[in-house]
Amino acid sequence: MKSEEELIEVAMTIIIHAGDGRVKGYEAIEFARNGHFDQARVSLKEAHDEIVIAHHSQTNIIQGEMSGEKHAHSLLFAHAQDTLMTIASEVKLMAIFVELFEKMSHQS
Repeated sequence: MKSEEELIEVAMTIIIHAGDGRVKGYEAIEFARNGHFDQARVSLKEAHDEIVIAHHSQTNIIQGEMSGEKHAHSLLFAHAQDTLMTIASEVKLMAIFVELFEKMSHQS
């Protein structure tokens, strides 16, 4: 059984990396709004990489549970999962915004 402290550590890892992904996504939008599309794509890649790190942390806990490892119920871990799901969706939408800004720049 993972200790409560270990589960809190994983939850915080998820929240931190998901949050960093959100920051990089908004950075990408700002770059795109200002016509810096190469930099926007770099920021989107960094956002995606942060989401992947958070997702792997979550997946390790879920796979452990599927293998019979028991975990205490944790409100913080549930919050971390919710945060990850929300921000992963946001980052996907941010990529669409960057694409739209680039298309609009070619039409002007």
